[in-house]
Amino acid sequence: MSEFRTERDSMGELQVPSEALWGAQTQRAVNNFPISGRPMPAPFIRALGLIKRACAEANRDLDLLDAELASAIIAAAGRVADNEFDAHFPVDVYQTGSGTSSNMNANEVIATLARQAGAEQVHPNDHVNMSQSSNDVIPTAIQVSGCLGVAEQLLPSIKHFRQVLDQRAEELAGVAKTGRTHLMDAMPVTLGQELATWSQQMASAEQRLGDALSRMRRLPQGGTAVGTGINAHPEFGGRVAAHLASATGFEFESADNKFEGIATQDAAVELSGQLKTLAVSLMKIANDLRWMNSGPLAGLGEIELEALQPGSSIMPGKVNPVIPEAVCMVAARVMGNDSTITVAGQAGNFQLNVMLPLVGATLLESIGILGNAIRLLADRGVATFKVREDTLNQALARNPILVTALNRVIGYEKGAALAKQAYKEGRSILDVAEEMTDLSRAELETLLDPLKLTDGGL
Repeated sequence: MSEFRTERDSMGELQVPSEALWGAQTQRAVNNFPISGRPMPAPFIRALGLIKRACAEANRDLDLLDAELASAIIAAAGRVADNEFDAHFPVDVYQTGSGTSSNMNANEVIATLARQAGAEQVHPNDHVNMSQSSNDVIPTAIQVSGCLGVAEQLLPSIKHFRQVLDQRAEELAGVAKTGRTHLMDAMPVTLGQELATWSQQMASAEQRLGDALSRMRRLPQGGTAVGTGINAHPEFGGRVAAHLASATGFEFESADNKFEGIATQDAAVELSGQLKTLAVSLMKIANDLRWMNSGPLAGLGEIELEALQPGSSIMPGKVNPVIPEAVCMVAARVMGNDSTITVAGQAGNFQLNVMLPLVGATLLESIGILGNAIRLLADRGVATFKVREDTLNQALARNPILVTALNRVIGYEKGAALAKQAYKEGRSILDVAEEMTDLSRAELETLLDPLKLTDGGL
């Protein structure tokens, strides 16, 4: 068998690997863009398959596509949507800005599969791409894959993290510790309150993402080349959105103004911004865990994270907070990805954005790595850390800032002097206050109870 076969398109003949399911236009893109070696990600290929299937269904419903050809395309596109043929989508992320190469890659692969199944007349442009152009297919693929990635992977990961945080917050509700502002000792809080704060950050992230998805779900499919809907039936976009909603369970709808979804990537830029905000929250949480775990002798040593691997090739016995570190790197990547998407979003000149593949690939990377990192942080970070209550109690006993609880009784100035004396002598605020005030030890023990102070001291 020959290693290559000859394919032809409007520009002439060229050689294609004999086993490849793609055709001439895909091969031209492979030849033209040997840049990163990174093809479009699997969730994007899935979205292309879902869209091509929905388009074939809509064209069949409207009596624009022969039922037999439609059935063959629907079946083939379904297999693409199942990611069965990802190896046959070799086009580099860095390609033509409209993503035409990826759209034609899908058209050619689906047409080949349909012909192999017996529908010999299926043409990649005339049938698979009927009522479509790259200019509405690729933006729709970005939105479909982004919505499904958030709904199916990221939001479930956040929900799981919240459950872990809430469980541990309840478990540690009665464990007081020294609070910190400016990285300096402050009034006490409980570990439960710290964990509940992180849980609320995740709840806010869920709300922000849900709000962004309300715009991402409005699909421009049916706008074809510039948004006017040329070559598409007036009902086409609505029917495609309905079929996509039925196939995925996600509430997609046809955009009222399809010009917007083709000319801009504002919805993706907005979603990326919310992913960045989530990354900021995760970096805060991960760094708090790193600080609390630090030491264990010369740092804070408040908790002990699960030991997962040796931490040094030269220092025996050293163990590092590897999961929070990995999460911080993910957060940094997502922040950088947001900058990339921001710049790419500005590349909408008149009726078309021309950095669509970059937007899609970068957005999906952020969604994927955030979803994975959040589960790791939940299961190998928060769920398994041990509390070093002896360290917490020792620090609380020596915390001169507890004198704040006496402000209403002895005044700020005397409280400041008391705190300085306790710090200078390295003694507990309770002992020094007993000497420097008229309050009894029993009164002081009540006023300075760290756990009581975490509830406002009332």
